[in-house]
Amino acid sequence: MGELFECVLFTASLAKYADPVADLLDKWGVFQARLFRESCVFHRGNYVKDLSRLGRELRRVIIVDNSPASYIFHPENAVAVQSWFDDMTDTELLDLIPVFEALSVEDDVCDALSSLRGR
Repeated sequence: MGELFECVLFTASLAKYADPVADLLDKWGVFQARLFRESCVFHRGNYVKDLSRLGRELRRVIIVDNSPASYIFHPENAVAVQSWFDDMTDTELLDLIPVFEALSVEDDVCDALSSLRGR
């Protein structure tokens, strides 16, 4: 995905916990930036990832997240995924590759995602 998108890790976790995990996961250096809890907005008891703070055109931003509360400010940009714990047979992200490839050439990912959702 790093060839198609500017990939940013945006987590509500604290950097001291998430950074070491990201180091293990991102062996190829795909994440161009890492944002942690201090980059979130605390809103109604949840840490929300306010995509407008990224300084990017929102029509070109996708958030892949397991928590709808995390993207409550920008649900039109969201690709919802299931929480992952320890199922080594899980292929959800791999199954989404064709969707991401299609979104990479869209002018407005929000419109495309809305169409995919059947709205």
